[in-house]
This record gives sequence, structure tokens and C-alpha cells, in this order.
Amino acid sequence: MTVWRCGVIVASALALGAVLQAADPSSTAVVQRLHDALLATLKDGESLGYEGRFKRLQPVMRETFDLSFMAEKALGQHWKELSAADQERWHQLFADFTIANYAANFDRFTGQRFEILGEDPSVGGTQLVKTKVISPGTEDTELTYRLQKGTGGWRIIDVYLKGTVSELALRRADFASLLERDGFEALTTGLRGKIADLAAGRAKRDHP
Repeated sequence: MTVWRCGVIVASALALGAVLQAADPSSTAVVQRLHDALLATLKDGESLGYEGRFKRLQPVMRETFDLSFMAEKALGQHWKELSAADQERWHQLFADFTIANYAANFDRFTGQRFEILGEDPSVGGTQLVKTKVISPGTEDTELTYRLQKGTGGWRIIDVYLKGTVSELALRRADFASLLERDGFEALTTGLRGKIADLAAGRAKRDHP
């Protein structure tokens, strides 16, 4: 093999590596992208209104969160009991509910800023990215994101309030209770009602 040909191969490999690296951001970079979108939405929150905030956040959240994975885990063992059609319906409804929470809560800018504190490896190859939401005049809110790496790169699969309270675990407890008591149709009806409440400003989640 000529020196020139070897050089071309090495250069091509380095270029490919750079492309892959650019297409596969770190777990911290994924969280930073979400934070950038949230901050921009906050600053335009009142002029956008709920629908505008939902539309702005939807593509970013679908790329930074593994919403399908979260939807399945939120139902626990009941996920496998659903038909393929109901599984598809649940994926969409859960995604809409998750995005609606953020669209309802990140509604106005009062000087908030996001700070990333660091990242740590965790169980099952996941990563924890620790952050803080700083809101002038109120207590800072600690949020820890858990991310796992799949074919699409790092994606958020859970958010922990104050570093310990798993949002996904809370959802699973609520959904499982309603599902076992009243069935899947009641669960979907209830979730659509919660989305409507969020859109109308009648409900908000605990953290900003």
C-alpha cells in the first residue's frame, strides 16, 4: 500500500470519526440542548402562549427524551398486556402529556437560568447529569437527568427532583393504580383530561 493511499485511509477514518462524534453528543450536551430550548421558550413564553410553547418544545423533547421507552416503563408489567394498536396510542398520548407538562410550566421568564453541575456513570450503562434551576427570589431546584445510550445516541429516560424523587416512578405508581382499578380506556381518558387542564392553565407539576 502506498504512503499516499495509507494517508487517504487515515484521513477518511478521522473524518468519519469526527462526523460520528458530531452526530453522537455526550449526555451533558443532550441536557444542555434541552436547557437551551427551555430557556428560549421561557423568554418567549407569554407571547407564544401554550400552543406555541408546545409546538416549539415538541421536536426538541422528542430528540432529547426517549419518550417511547419512558411510556413503556410508565406502565410496568401492564405494557405487554396491551394490543399493538393500544401500545401505539399510548406512546403518542404519553409523549403529548410529557411535552404538555413542560409547555405549561415553562410559561414566563423571571430571570431563571440553568446550571449543569456534572455527570456521573450509573447502573446499566446509564449516565446521571446533575443540574440546578436558579430562579431569583426562590429556592434553587435540583434536577438530575438519567440518560441511556441507544441507536440514536444519549436520551433522557427519567428526571429526579432534588436528586432523589423519580418522575417516572411517580407516573408508574399513578398509572398502574388507575389501570388496575378502571382499565386502559379510563387511563387514557384521564390523561387526556390532564393534558386539557395543563393547556388551560388549571394544573402544573411541582418543579419549574
